[in-house]
Amino acid sequence: MCKMKFTKMHGLGNDFIVVNGFKEDVRIIFKKAEKICDRHVGIGADGILLVLPSDKCDLKMRIINSDGSEADMCGNGIRCFARYAFSRGLVNKTSITVETLAGVIKPEIIIKDDRIESVRVDMGCYSLQKKDIPVAGNPNEEAVDLEISVDDRVFKFTGVSMGNPHCVIFVDDVESFPVERFGPVIERHPLFPKKTNVEFVEFKGQDRLKMRVWERGAGLTMACGTGACASAVAAYKKGIVGPKVTVSLPGGDLFIEIEKNGRVYMTGPAVEVFSGYIDLSAL
Repeated sequence: MCKMKFTKMHGLGNDFIVVNGFKEDVRIIFKKAEKICDRHVGIGADGILLVLPSDKCDLKMRIINSDGSEADMCGNGIRCFARYAFSRGLVNKTSITVETLAGVIKPEIIIKDDRIESVRVDMGCYSLQKKDIPVAGNPNEEAVDLEISVDDRVFKFTGVSMGNPHCVIFVDDVESFPVERFGPVIERHPLFPKKTNVEFVEFKGQDRLKMRVWERGAGLTMACGTGACASAVAAYKKGIVGPKVTVSLPGGDLFIEIEKNGRVYMTGPAVEVFSGYIDLSAL
């Protein structure tokens, strides 16, 4: 029997299995991630967050998608990661540094009345350069208002890197839009050599957007933190919203702030649901 302790968490319904790599042997997770995340035979989650030691930051986060692939960054995941680390004493300060494949990310625990109210994250600077996302074509061009052909439709999109790739498409009615039809095709489109997250966004006002997402490696999810940031950036660059935007997702709202220097901040909740043990030998 190979038992592993885990904690189930979520950020706006985007759910994760968090594993303490200081105490657990995480090597087997990479082989069994799909089954662990399976909602019928495993715990069930959009992904797995590994809490690991770092040589250059307070901690290191690795993110395994539900299909077994590894992600560079995850906005909802980093908030859950920060709450987990702080609540378990792995860090003893509210502002921490986390090493990720997308670089150093800086979450801050917001405490009100002795309770963790939310997590505000310095997500770093966005990029619209094709080489950074990446998007096929001239690497030094910006990926703004490009066209992508999918089945019988042609969409305009803006490509944004938030340390991971995003394809932001504005639609008239996001609720009725067939995300499940177009999301997976765009995710794997030849324009995106490393695949992409796909955000379908509806403009709701100068300070509000409504978004649904098809995540790279995870599919349709309740929320995507980096996707909310990318959507806010795309709308800001188009001049249809200001630098402070609330992005409404199926799981709830995220508050995004964009600074003139290109730095993006995201604030939202992180919730711990339960902890337990899983017998990995049974998977």
